[in-house]
Amino acid sequence: MAHTQCFLLLASYLFFSVSGLYFHIGETERKCFIEEIPDETMVVGNYKVQAYDQNVKDYMPVSPGIGMHVEVKDPADKVVMSRTYAAEGRFTFTSHSAGEHIICLNSNSTAWLYAGQLRVHLDISVGEHAVDYQQVQAKDKLSELQLRIRQLLDQVEQITKEQNYQRYREERFRQTSESTNQRVLWWSIAQTLILLLTGFWQMQHLKSFFEAKKLV
Repeated sequence: MAHTQCFLLLASYLFFSVSGLYFHIGETERKCFIEEIPDETMVVGNYKVQAYDQNVKDYMPVSPGIGMHVEVKDPADKVVMSRTYAAEGRFTFTSHSAGEHIICLNSNSTAWLYAGQLRVHLDISVGEHAVDYQQVQAKDKLSELQLRIRQLLDQVEQITKEQNYQRYREERFRQTSESTNQRVLWWSIAQTLILLLTGFWQMQHLKSFFEAKKLV
C-alpha cells in the first residue's frame, strides 16, 4: 500500500491560491492535501512533474510514460474525481458539498528509471480565482466594464457561499459543544451518584461489622 502524507494547505479558501508550491514524492508515496471548500465551488489545479537528472544535477522533464494520478474525496469520503493525467497538466472539479476535501496525488508508475524521487509543482485555485476571465471575455465578447462586473458578481457569490459555510461550521461547532457539555454534566451526576452509593454501602458495611463484633 502506498505511503500517504496529508497536509492542511489553508483554511481561508475564498482567497486561496497556491503559487510556486512544490514537493518531492517517492515511488510508493501518495501526497494528500486537505482543503475546506464551500459547496458548488470550482477548484482548478495545475501541476508539473520533474525528475532529478544525475548528468545535469538538476530536475528535468520526465519521460512521456510518467503521469500523475489525482483523486479527490468529499467530506463524506465519496470519490469526486479519480483520473490519471500526463506528467504536466490541469485537473478541475466542482464541490457538491461543503467541508474538507482531500486531494491526493501519486505517480502512475512503480518502476521509475530515476533516483526514486520526483518533484511535483502544484498550483491550486479555488472559487473565482479558478476562473480564466480572459478566456471568458474572449468567449462572451465582453467589454472591460462588463468583465469587471462579471468578476464582482462572482466575488459576491463566493462571499455568500463562504458566509453560508461559516454559519454551517458555527452551527456544527455549537452542536458539538452542547453535546459535550451534556455528556460532562451527566458524567458528573453519575460520578456523584456512584460516590453516594459507595459511601452508603461502606457505612452499612462498617455498621454490620461493628454490630457483628458487638462494638456498638
